[in-house]
Amino acid sequence: DRGMPTPPSTHPRLVVVGNGMVGHRLLTELASLGALDRLEVTVVGAERRAAYDRVALSSFFDGRSAEDLSMVEGEFFADHGIDLVLGDEVVAIDRAARAATTASGRALPYDRLVLATGSYPFVPPLEGSDGPGCFVYRTIDDLEAIAAAAAAAPNRRGVVVGGGLLGLEAANALRNLGLETHVVEFAPRLMPAQLDEGGSRTLRRLIEQLGVHVHTDRRSKSIESDGVRPTALTFDGADPLPTDIVVFSAGIRPSDALARACGL
Repeated sequence: DRGMPTPPSTHPRLVVVGNGMVGHRLLTELASLGALDRLEVTVVGAERRAAYDRVALSSFFDGRSAEDLSMVEGEFFADHGIDLVLGDEVVAIDRAARAATTASGRALPYDRLVLATGSYPFVPPLEGSDGPGCFVYRTIDDLEAIAAAAAAAPNRRGVVVGGGLLGLEAANALRNLGLETHVVEFAPRLMPAQLDEGGSRTLRRLIEQLGVHVHTDRRSKSIESDGVRPTALTFDGADPLPTDIVVFSAGIRPSDALARACGL
């Protein structure tokens, strides 16, 4: 048979959209069951890094590297014959033709498709929220950008919009980067979804003892900028808060646009 073309595989084609924690857990479960030997698997991840521990993201500022946070053991993808596509994103699904298309134009036919697209950070619709020096707290790339901005902050001030659990994690990150840190929360207390008034008062006292300034019951209005970085966060009915950096940590929304677009 020398010189004859290799016949096409008859294994079912599995396309996994998303290489976050959930998508990777699916792959490791399939591997433990021995199922990957009977599948042709393609994984598409919008980030340039393979799956990492997003829950432990804040430890990045405590000295853990991107490699430390990785959930991928050894040569997992190569060992299991998985085609890993990073830095690209599935933008369309044709359910009738059973094919997915990526932003770069890659066509991915499938027999089975898994959507593990996760969520995205909610950014309040404030004037100036998409300007330079405004960040979300979601990926390693976000954290690297925040660290770079903090190093160049002329007044050494940062503001986190959002006083929930992730907002307080972001505030601790800014504090660890050496910034005077402020937390702004729309509700009358910190972590309103998790704590009652007594618990929130205790938490606020502890947060302020760490040197973080807390502003509750504040409706953010806009972000003033000098064209290079923010200069102040403004409010309805309160004085502006000067800052060099704004980090939004005001909750998340499901990344379900792809599923909606194909009628799911």
